[in-house]
Amino acid sequence: MRGFLRLSPTTARNDRVRKMRVYQRCGVPHSWMVDPEDQTLLVYRWTPEGYLLILTAERGERVRAEPSVEVELDMDALFGDEAA
Repeated sequence: MRGFLRLSPTTARNDRVRKMRVYQRCGVPHSWMVDPEDQTLLVYRWTPEGYLLILTAERGERVRAEPSVEVELDMDALFGDEAA
C-alpha cells in the first residue's frame, strides 16, 4: 500500500499535515507527495520514528521511486509534458 497525495493550493496544508498523520497511524509504508505548483515529487518511507524523506525530484529528471524502483518515472511526463 502507498499513500499518494496530489497537492492543491487549497488543500496543501491539510495534505501535508493531517493526511500524513492518518497514513502514519495506519502504517502506510510509503507516501508520494506530488506538488503540481512546484512541479516536484517527494517520496517518504515509514520508519518507527515517523516518515523519512527518501527522494526529491523535479522536472527534467528520471527517477526510480520506492516501492516501485523497477519503473523509471519521467518527471516531465508526470507533469503533463506530452513530448516526454
